Amino acid sequence: MYFKRKEAQLVVPDRVAEDRALSRTTHLAIGAHADDLEIMAIDGILKTYQKEDQWFCGVVVTDGNGPSEAESSQIRAIRKAEQEKAAHIGEYGSLVWLDYPSRIVKKRDDPDLSRDLLRIIKATGPEIVYTHNPVDKHETHVAVALRVIEALRLVPDDLKPSRVYGCEVWRDLDWLPDREKVVFDVSARPDLQRELLNVFASQINDHKRYDLAAIARRNSHAVFFDPRQPDRASALAYALDLTPLLHDAKLSVDRYVRELIGRFSAEVSESIHRMESSTLFA
Repeated sequence: MYFKRKEAQLVVPDRVAEDRALSRTTHLAIGAHADDLEIMAIDGILKTYQKEDQWFCGVVVTDGNGPSEAESSQIRAIRKAEQEKAAHIGEYGSLVWLDYPSRIVKKRDDPDLSRDLLRIIKATGPEIVYTHNPVDKHETHVAVALRVIEALRLVPDDLKPSRVYGCEVWRDLDWLPDREKVVFDVSARPDLQRELLNVFASQINDHKRYDLAAIARRNSHAVFFDPRQPDRASALAYALDLTPLLHDAKLSVDRYVRELIGRFSAEVSESIHRMESSTLFA
């Protein structure tokens, strides 16, 4: 498959033909960096693990470069190798490393990434797409989410996925009103989840324990999801449904998010006003 960047690569862990590996995809995840897939798209990884009729394709958009030119080549190679190892452990159907620098990902006037993503989406024809949520704290994550939406809007209606989810990495989504949350039960295979995150030693050995934090967030969501009911899961992950943005090209991402925040604000205000007017405070 053709990609714009010369260092881009398609990896097929079980070594079937590339076209077949891509076309069997049911769950496609598009993340900015090595290890983002394992944090944000664990629902898709678990749902396809060791399934013959469900396959996960992961796309890593950026090149993983280090802070200096001297470190870039070495760090890129390490992170690429780690991501490939995760693909083998998780039995992904395929893995695409697109190798874009973050500065290009953030440039709206550069069409190459959206074109690469469009080619991948058409080749995979997924039922479900996971990407970053547009309220994420990391600007490269936000840029990737916007490029994914741009590409998906160009896909013919009969090839569009049934659902597109904006997932948690740098800003979680527990603040969403419950009716707005997409809730994934990710209680299954905790050992596999830990193993996938522990692969990324170059990330977690630098005093940033993403592995512990990602697992803890999932466990925390399960406990704090409902204050009145016993826990029904040991781990939950949240996402924002981005599907409406595919079918209404006039609906801007900014407006979609502002309306969502507005509904959150209204829910909080309503709760406060209801308690202020209660006879308990009369």
